[in-house]
Amino acid sequence: MQKISHMDRIDRKILATLAADASLTSEALGAAVGLSPSAAHRRVKVLEASGMILGYRARLSRAARGNPSTMFVQVTLTDQRQATMLAFERALERTAQVDEAWLLSGESDYLLKVLIPEGDSYERVHREILSALPGVMRLVTQFTLRTLAAEE
Repeated sequence: MQKISHMDRIDRKILATLAADASLTSEALGAAVGLSPSAAHRRVKVLEASGMILGYRARLSRAARGNPSTMFVQVTLTDQRQATMLAFERALERTAQVDEAWLLSGESDYLLKVLIPEGDSYERVHREILSALPGVMRLVTQFTLRTLAAEE
């Protein structure tokens, strides 16, 4: 991984512009940040090589994702030994219903964002998948009623 010694104002503007619309061509990006298309392309390649840009992805509508129900699950493990946490985290990587996960401080150990597609039930996912993850002692689930952020 190439290291960037100093990010300047243009690098930060490139990152902000791509965060808003990653589908921009080098020509459109260059125009937005005041560079030629080739200079914009070179800067993006350096930002990618340095690890500042991790990748690109499409934002899908709820319909394209199968109209999933969203819930947040607090997970408390049996203990906080490294082996227990590592086994849990590795198993999470293979759990398709878990969209995002965070290691927390406080009462619970992890917070999971779980997406349940139409036609599936949270009861099944809870019983057969989440409860079966290694080291799980307790699950506390909060169901979302509505998403406030605008979806495109």
